[in-house]
Amino acid sequence: MQSKHEWRTNMKARLNEITPNEKEQLDNEIKEQLFTYKHYLRAETIGLTIAMKNEVNTKSIIEAAWSEGKKVAVPKCDPKSKQMTFYYLSEWNQLETVYFGLQEPKPEETIICHTHEIDLLVVPGLIFDQKGYRIGFGGGFYDRFLQKYPNATVSLAYEFQLVDSVPVESFDIPVQAIITNEQLLSVR
Repeated sequence: MQSKHEWRTNMKARLNEITPNEKEQLDNEIKEQLFTYKHYLRAETIGLTIAMKNEVNTKSIIEAAWSEGKKVAVPKCDPKSKQMTFYYLSEWNQLETVYFGLQEPKPEETIICHTHEIDLLVVPGLIFDQKGYRIGFGGGFYDRFLQKYPNATVSLAYEFQLVDSVPVESFDIPVQAIITNEQLLSVR
């Protein structure tokens, strides 16, 4: 079986092959699936990251959530402790660009969102398996956060990011569902 590093390298290359038009179409299909997902419909507060270029676009999801009266919380990562703190985001100018081009909330302009206040957490990743396990980007931030997170989890992915199985370690926590451009896979 491939190492996690090899999995990541291969998937990043595959993601780079998507054209902007294909990506927009796939993102819209995923977004439409999400907007009918029971945990999204029930959620008052959604937790999610600001997506990078090759990830499923979350900015349009955030805008839709705002227009529906939902609260949105995005994480601020501490690279030293490998911990995340979520902050409520109510407008785009509350973001700053940090390491690796990530966009995160400005703590001085936002309010902390406590873990239990997030009703649905959208968990990012590169590769997902049929049981909800994932290979993330290698920082371990979500693995640590999920150990104390009590509510619903979902990941958004392109269908080709879904594989039969990925290497699993003892600390890995699966998400409850994966939404792709083709399906909603409930795993727990």
